[in-house]
Amino acid sequence: MIFLFSIGFLEVSWVDIIDILLVSILLYQVYKLMRGSVAVTIFLGVLSLYLIYLIVRAAQMELLGLILGQFMGVGVLAAIILFQPEIRKFLLLIGKTTDFNKSTGFIKNIFLWKNKEYREGYNITPIIEAAKSLGGTNTGALIVFSRDSELKFYAESGDIIDAFLSKRLLLSIFNKYSPLHDGAVIIHKGKIKAARCVLPVSESDSLPAQFGLRHRAAMGMSEVTDTVILIVSEETGQLSLTQNGKLFSNLSPQELRKMINEYLTAKPEKAEVRAETADKETANNPIGQEAKA
Repeated sequence: MIFLFSIGFLEVSWVDIIDILLVSILLYQVYKLMRGSVAVTIFLGVLSLYLIYLIVRAAQMELLGLILGQFMGVGVLAAIILFQPEIRKFLLLIGKTTDFNKSTGFIKNIFLWKNKEYREGYNITPIIEAAKSLGGTNTGALIVFSRDSELKFYAESGDIIDAFLSKRLLLSIFNKYSPLHDGAVIIHKGKIKAARCVLPVSESDSLPAQFGLRHRAAMGMSEVTDTVILIVSEETGQLSLTQNGKLFSNLSPQELRKMINEYLTAKPEKAEVRAETADKETANNPIGQEAKA
């Protein structure tokens, strides 16, 4: 084995450098998944308990050490139960980016690089026009755009429709007197797959208090899936989007069209830049952001 350099009695090799880099990438991905959620608080609590356990063992407190040791013994099982949403999202991320049938290369799969290939979109004008009409009458709506998956698990929680996009159909679904209005519509490959679908509710503390259950459900869906969700507020009629656990509120129809088309044609680098810009604007002017929302 070829050693690069030594630090005291430690000899560092190329394998050690690669090991450290891979662990750093793994920790960074875990941080991205847990950022802004309740899982961070739970993780800090588990870490504190483990540190107390180490101190108790060092102090040779046998009884307390035995009790804490029982918790540590089922640590892996407890972590799977406590962090189930984050683990599921991490596995979805790996499954989405790992495709050996495409010439993306094994290195890109390891580093979780996103596939930036171009995909053909579809005409979203009926959706934009329906959103404008719904917003004008303060009619609440949730529309999920899925690019790669039919989201069968969530579609089966509602009523399967499998119909082509139509402004009149969307207005009929979200009509306040329609039995299908209470829930989300899932759109995949230019077709309305299902209506009245139940979405997971976000537990993130980053969502302002003025947003209700509809926005929280959209945020939760964007946290656990690679989707974009359009929200029409029932209180204000404002149009918003959620993607990757981030909320973009009070958007114009032109901004909606641009962001949805960028998502459908797989241009994630622009969405990431916009998300970083939105975070900086929120940090620099939180009062203005709340007023806008």
